[in-house]
Amino acid sequence: MNVEYNPHAIEKKWQARWIDEKTFATGQGGEKYYLLEMFPYPSGKIHMGHVRNYSIGDVVARYQRMLGRDVLHPMGWDAFGMPAENAAIAHGVHPAAWTSRNIDEMRSQLQRMGFSYDWDRELATCDPSYYRWEQLFFTQMLEKGLVYKKKSKVNWCEDCQTVLANEQVEDGCCWRCGKETEDKDLSQWFFKITDYAEELLAGCDDLQGGWPERVITMQKNWIGKSVGAEIDFAVADRDCKISVFTTRQDTLFGATFMSLAPDHPLALELAQGTIQETAVAAFIEKMRLQEPPSDRDAAKLEKEGVFTGSYSLNPLTGCKMPIYLANFVLSGYGTGAVMAVPAHDQRDFEFAKMYDLPIVVVIQPAGELLDPALMSEAYTGEGRLINSAEFDGCENRKALDLIVVHLTEKGLGKKAVTYRLRDWGVSRQRYWGTPIPVIYCDACGIVPVPEKDLPVCLPGDVELGGSGGSPLAKVESFVNTVCPRCGASARRETDTMDTFVESSWYYMRYACANYKDGSLEKAAVDRWLPVDHYIGGIEHAILHLLYSRFFTKVLRDLGYINFSEPFTKLLTQGMVIKDGAKMSKSKGNVVDPNALIKRYGADTARMFSLFASPPELDLEWNDQGVEGGYRFLNRLWRLVYALLPVLNEVETFAGSMAEVPQKHSGLRRKTHQTIARVRIDIEDRMHFNTAISAVMELVNELKNYDIKEARADKVLASLLREAIETVVLLLAPIVPHICEELWEELGNNKGVSYIPVPVVDSASLVKDTVLVVVQINGKVRERLTVAHDMAQDEIKKLALDSEKVRKYIGNKELRKIIVVPNKLVNIVV
Repeated sequence: MNVEYNPHAIEKKWQARWIDEKTFATGQGGEKYYLLEMFPYPSGKIHMGHVRNYSIGDVVARYQRMLGRDVLHPMGWDAFGMPAENAAIAHGVHPAAWTSRNIDEMRSQLQRMGFSYDWDRELATCDPSYYRWEQLFFTQMLEKGLVYKKKSKVNWCEDCQTVLANEQVEDGCCWRCGKETEDKDLSQWFFKITDYAEELLAGCDDLQGGWPERVITMQKNWIGKSVGAEIDFAVADRDCKISVFTTRQDTLFGATFMSLAPDHPLALELAQGTIQETAVAAFIEKMRLQEPPSDRDAAKLEKEGVFTGSYSLNPLTGCKMPIYLANFVLSGYGTGAVMAVPAHDQRDFEFAKMYDLPIVVVIQPAGELLDPALMSEAYTGEGRLINSAEFDGCENRKALDLIVVHLTEKGLGKKAVTYRLRDWGVSRQRYWGTPIPVIYCDACGIVPVPEKDLPVCLPGDVELGGSGGSPLAKVESFVNTVCPRCGASARRETDTMDTFVESSWYYMRYACANYKDGSLEKAAVDRWLPVDHYIGGIEHAILHLLYSRFFTKVLRDLGYINFSEPFTKLLTQGMVIKDGAKMSKSKGNVVDPNALIKRYGADTARMFSLFASPPELDLEWNDQGVEGGYRFLNRLWRLVYALLPVLNEVETFAGSMAEVPQKHSGLRRKTHQTIARVRIDIEDRMHFNTAISAVMELVNELKNYDIKEARADKVLASLLREAIETVVLLLAPIVPHICEELWEELGNNKGVSYIPVPVVDSASLVKDTVLVVVQINGKVRERLTVAHDMAQDEIKKLALDSEKVRKYIGNKELRKIIVVPNKLVNIVV
């Protein structure tokens, strides 16, 4: 039989059948399993990162179905965002039309890859039927005090003409366009994510074992809990005080000056009436024009500052401490003021040396005497307090609590906790986003849009020019409305929400995507949530994943759900790189998945993306690897068709290992060794590359058998059928189209998608024979194949009877023979 492998015809056939029969709809019975990959932005074309991400997820989804679970595996579109708006400006097409066209194109591409999605649950976040519920959440959060508006310094991207949340600024640049951001004072809406800081931090420990340690660490660091003290420093000759947060209250007696952020509220006031007034104003303006440092960069800055002309008083020593503005102090951390202890903080030490400020040692290490005049760097280690009044001699770790108690008793300070996390700014000055459901009334103030009036839809007749400010502000029919409370003329909010709001709860809506009577159907959410396994890139470790965790807790507290964490397990897959760099148009190293599929078919594209590297590591593109995958599928196809006439004449072997003739035991053992390896690789390790490798080894073993041999031996034929079916079933989650076709050709009526994963026969794994190495005086001289668990005396006799062994022993005296069962014979002469 000579039937050529035609991937395009096969894939088209099975994709059509899966859609017609709704093969991947839920409701198949069994324990629930919710597998989800992060949904894509509808840019118009899938890229190799999509192919890899969704192939990984599809293997898991298909495999879980074969384990008998009822699998929810949906797909949708993160459809709002600036690219659609920018495309509209560039090409004169409405963002809605551009997005819809791209969704149609990308849906077709994903279906062409054969991903097992339940397309009946498809959603797009730009659909009013989706974002109406988001607007409802906003108004309910507003009523609960979890949303507020204030004027604040925000991160502004001039190129994108919008505000960015702190998490969206990466090394001083916009996360989307890569251009430098600037500070701007704007009135903005904020979500009070800081109300959940402690719970978000504590929840990280619950994610251990299910989430990558790297992601957990990144979230903990971003939340940034610090336990210390808030201490009040009176300002000399002025009726004010400066509050400082510190985690090193044990060094308070060594504080010799104070550093403030250049934009601290008291910065100018402290200089007024002093000879430093002009210098301070100039320094503040200079810092304003510079890019503010990140937490990480602040420590590396060349230290720069200016004396304000004012002094604070050390609350424990009473000493006057000059107050400086310093470029390395950040207004966003703590109070924006730092008590400077140059002997025990490196930044303070460098600043003190630069401006000739006093250095006082208050912690002495064991067995060493620190001399401020001789110190070349700050001492930040452990020790005992000196120059610290009644605390002298105390271990500095113990002094942390003792000094807080002392400050509290004296009314000079108190124990305090701060977080690096800041409230989430969600206002965006763009059109293509969810309108913020708020109305401004001169009489009633800020009024949330009533639920009965939701959704507040985006107007279609909007002019998009790319100029500053929200385009919605220019649409009078949208802006002008009436107050729902008093009926007077009023104005709508014209900012839209950060698109990360939409992606913070979409995974819940998938459970009830077609539910029209509310945001979330309780029975469906209780059935499917939380997500069992979530898959996406490490770049979302802080942004999307942290926001989703926050939103889950908010919706729990609003009474919608009864769980606290959205994703039980998380896999962050590596990037696809080519020529040593991430694929990008600018680098000219992009591989078009459509061209790949057109040439080789979807199964080959899937196989390469899964075989070239474990999921968590980067995948280096390799044209030879793609060719190799295609050749393997052809080899598998030819193998099955070569044996098919005899395979379809026998049943699959269903007996025990004891019933297998000795001469065929190797084939049965190899089949079940492969099952065992693949199940461990997929279920325990998610290393699809080694799972594929194991199946390839079995296929290579099967090439040693021909149809004549099988036709003459019915037991062999049934064992070969078992082996071939094992290959097909184990590869089915990875290359489903060819496996469906081969499964059908083997005479099976039911599709492969719900056939159980093969089970290991443990008896078949036991070896009949083992290889025993024979050493003479430590050097290998012979290798013997012996029966498993052969008696030591018999192994010893076989070794000594070996012609090779006798040759090396000759007439030498035998001093010792050591036998390690099933492994080694060591002869000493």
